[in-house]
Amino acid sequence: MASQYLVTGRRRAPGFERLLLLALVLMLGACAAKGRGAVPPGTMQPDQFLFERGNALLKEKKWLTAREFFKQLTETYTQSPHRPDAKLAIGDTYLGEGNTEALVLAQNEFREFLSFYPTNPRADYAQYKIAMTYFRQMRAPQRDQTETRDTIRELQILVARYPNSQLMPEVKAKLREAKDRLSEADYQVGVFYYRQRWFPGAIDRLSTLIKTDPEYTTRDGAYFYLGEALVKVGRPAEALPYFERLVAEFQQSEHLEDTHKRIETLKSANAGNAKLPASKPAAGAAAPAVATSGTAPAHTPAPPATPAATPVGEGGQSAAGTPVVSPR
Repeated sequence: MASQYLVTGRRRAPGFERLLLLALVLMLGACAAKGRGAVPPGTMQPDQFLFERGNALLKEKKWLTAREFFKQLTETYTQSPHRPDAKLAIGDTYLGEGNTEALVLAQNEFREFLSFYPTNPRADYAQYKIAMTYFRQMRAPQRDQTETRDTIRELQILVARYPNSQLMPEVKAKLREAKDRLSEADYQVGVFYYRQRWFPGAIDRLSTLIKTDPEYTTRDGAYFYLGEALVKVGRPAEALPYFERLVAEFQQSEHLEDTHKRIETLKSANAGNAKLPASKPAAGAAAPAVATSGTAPAHTPAPPATPAATPVGEGGQSAAGTPVVSPR
């Protein structure tokens, strides 16, 4: 009789396949329970347990494990009051990872939250985090500024939709930082034109910068080089107000000493009814090529075709490894 229940040769014990299948199912179930947040038997509020456990892991920056607890909550307890916050937390785990793929997934989670819960009290948080997925990808001023523009757009949406958000101080600080990054790209181009003695291009670029972003943090440099460029082309009356604005708005600036001297010179020349000689580019000189992602305004004098500029890397170096000298 015992031999009937032993595997001998090609014969197997009766029900062997069923027992093997049952063992496999139990093993997979145990693995799944271990991978996801296993809720202790008898837990009165399993959704709350999953949420609290996920938050604890989130604070420890254990992104993958925390995400499993939040996902189990959102997928299993669809009517839980913690489900909206768990949805946001899933996005936070992706944002915490920080790589390009994770940032895309984070953005999807936050956009889904706004689609599912448009009137939720934390909708402003979701909008802010969408902006941060772009903010984390912003590049140096010399590089393409697409992500910077996307950041500004999403933050401006937040300001318009949620004017009373408690996040507003941080939102405005990030918005200013993003705008500065965009303006810095134009500023560097304007200073480059000035130093190459292409004064019309410098005037156009810097004056446009001041008009489009009057709160640019380091606009003292824009005032100074714009004023100097106007003096060089024989337009001192237009230059003087920019020098005076620099003195009025900035108590500390690397350009203050030179600005005071220039104001004194301009006022003395005006008192003597003397016209300062114009400094023009050399005859036949073309606008210099510049490595920048920005596009010059339509009324900038169009330069002739020039060789492609040397690409600039993230660390402020050219592709060949040559350091890029700051314009200031």
